[in-house]
Amino acid sequence: MVKKLDNAPRCGICETKLVKNGKTSAGRTRWRCKHCGASTTQSRADIVAKAQYTMWFQWLLSKKTQRDLPVSRSTFKRTTAWCWKVIPQAESTGEIHRWIMLDGTYYQGMCVLIAITKDHVIDWQFCDREKIVAWEALLRKIPAPDIAVVDGQRGLIAAIENIWPDTKIQRCYFHIQLTGTKYLTRRPVLEANKTLRALYTSLTDVDSLKAATRWLTEFHAWYQLNQDFLKHRSYLANTRPDQRPKRLQAGQKSWYTHQRTRSAYFALKRLVTHDQLFIWLTERNNLQESLPRATSRLEGGHNQPIKELLRNHRGMSESHATVAITWLLYMRTENAEQPWKLVTPHHWQYTPKRRFVSTTNDTGAPAIYDTNFSWEDGNGIQQGWAGRAQRP
Repeated sequence: MVKKLDNAPRCGICETKLVKNGKTSAGRTRWRCKHCGASTTQSRADIVAKAQYTMWFQWLLSKKTQRDLPVSRSTFKRTTAWCWKVIPQAESTGEIHRWIMLDGTYYQGMCVLIAITKDHVIDWQFCDREKIVAWEALLRKIPAPDIAVVDGQRGLIAAIENIWPDTKIQRCYFHIQLTGTKYLTRRPVLEANKTLRALYTSLTDVDSLKAATRWLTEFHAWYQLNQDFLKHRSYLANTRPDQRPKRLQAGQKSWYTHQRTRSAYFALKRLVTHDQLFIWLTERNNLQESLPRATSRLEGGHNQPIKELLRNHRGMSESHATVAITWLLYMRTENAEQPWKLVTPHHWQYTPKRRFVSTTNDTGAPAIYDTNFSWEDGNGIQQGWAGRAQRP
C-alpha cells in the first residue's frame, strides 16, 4: 500500500500538524494548531520574490514614482532592497558586424561607454571618464568590425588603432560641424571664414562619390586661395595689450593672427589626410547599402533614454544608477533574457549574521573589556530624569 504524502504544515511552536482555518482577507489559507491555538499562513519564497522583483523592475524602467506604487515607500524599499543585487551582463555572440557605433555618456560623475549596431546594443563599459584604457577594455570584448563610427574623442580613436588596427574610422558629421562652429562661430565676419564655414555645413549635402570629389576639390581650392591668409603673423611690438593672445609664452614675440581659422582648417585637413571623412561612401559594397555617417542613432536612441531614466528617478545613488543603466542597456541587447530568469535564490535569501559575544580573553581568563552586559557596571534599570535634577 502506497503511503499518502503528508503536505500539511506543522506548528512552529509545538510541531503539531496544522489544520485549515478559513482564509485571510487577502484570500490566503489560514492554518491553526489544535494543540496550542497558534495561527499562521504559508507562503512560497520564490513566488513572493518574483512578485517583489516584478514590481521593482516595472518601476525601474518606467516614469512611475514610488508614490504611485500599491505599497508604501518604506515597504517598497525594504522588500525590494535585494533586487539591486541582480546585475545582468551582455552575452557575447562573437558576431562580426559590418559597422559599430561608439560613444560615451556621463552621469553623476561616472561615464558609460556604449557600443551599438543597427538594431541593438552590443556591449558597454563603466568608467570614471573616457580614456584609452577604458575604451580598450570595451573593444577587447567585441570582434573588430569593418567600420567604426565615432565622434572624434581622442582616447577612443587611439584605442581603435591599438585594438582594431584594420577597422576603418568614420567621423560623425554632426560633431565635425560642431567643431567648425566652435572655431568660426555661426556668423563669421571675414570672407575666408565664411567660405570655410560653408564647406563645413555643405558636408551634409554630399550623397555620392562624385559629390565627395567635388567637395574635396573645393576644400583644396580654399587653401590655395587663403594659404597666405593663414600665415599672417602679429608681433608683440605692433599690437596693443588687448589684441594679444591671453597665453603668451615667455619670450614669445609673434603669433599667428588668424589662429581660430587655422584650427578650423587643420581640423578638416586631418580628417581628409587620415581618410575619416567619406568612409560611408568609399566602403559601400553597392549603391543600395546604407552606412551611417553620424552617431545620432546612438545619441538619441540610447544616450537620451539614459538621461531620461535618471531624471525620472533622480536622487538615486551612484551604485543604483549604474544598475539601472545596466538594465536599460541589457534589455536592448539582441539576446536579452526575461529579467526573472536571471534571479537566483541567493539573491533574495537573507541569512542573519550571528552576533558573537566574547566572554574570555586570549588566555582563557574572563574578558575585562567586551560586549557582554554586566550589572556591576551600574547599567541596570534606571529610573528618574536621565541626568536632570528631579523636582522636589
